[in-house]
Amino acid sequence: MSSRTTAPLSPTARTRVGRHHDRALSDRADLLAILAEAKICHVGVLMGGHPVVLPIVFGVDPDGPDEGGTLYLHGSVAAGALSASPDQEVCVTVTHVDALVLARSAFHHSMNYRSAVVIGRARIVDGEEKVRALDAVVDQVVPGRSATLRPHTRKELAATTVIAVPLYEASVKQRTGGVSDDQPDVDAGVWAGVLPMHTVAGELEVDPDVDDRAVPEDVRREITRWSR
Repeated sequence: MSSRTTAPLSPTARTRVGRHHDRALSDRADLLAILAEAKICHVGVLMGGHPVVLPIVFGVDPDGPDEGGTLYLHGSVAAGALSASPDQEVCVTVTHVDALVLARSAFHHSMNYRSAVVIGRARIVDGEEKVRALDAVVDQVVPGRSATLRPHTRKELAATTVIAVPLYEASVKQRTGGVSDDQPDVDAGVWAGVLPMHTVAGELEVDPDVDDRAVPEDVRREITRWSR
């Protein structure tokens, strides 16, 4: 593991956690773990003078060329959001909900979660880095899958926009534990508890045009990962 991967987070004024600062995590490994588990991120950009937040598939290179590593975002050239992103500040967020915290009052209801926020100036990606970035995006969905696929065609590369965001300016926040009710609510005898939430894999649906060949190892690993 590289020193860049294990380096602590260095929040700026924009990413320093204010409310519930006790839930902030400062280890860069926590940021990378949250990103590694996610399939989708949400990206906030300014487009046509107003903010737009979009769900986007992404890829991560902890040792990428940007400060703190690189987060890659991809989309169609025809879509304006990413085309408008280079040389402007963007905000990328990822959230995992681990449990519903069901308290005795509406005020104390909460969730156990892990979240990450990355803010940075986007840059356009091209050439060989673009190929590596798109492979990282595929591997974000199913780790190791890019190595099993044919190379990207020139037409596909031309039709795809890729931008890079530095991972330097980031914050990580986490809530764990149970209900935090006031004693009068506890004494009232109302029910409370925690409901864990998990993402699980469903039954694999094999494409009808596939012959009797076995399910690839990368897909089987992913099924196992999300069946726990």
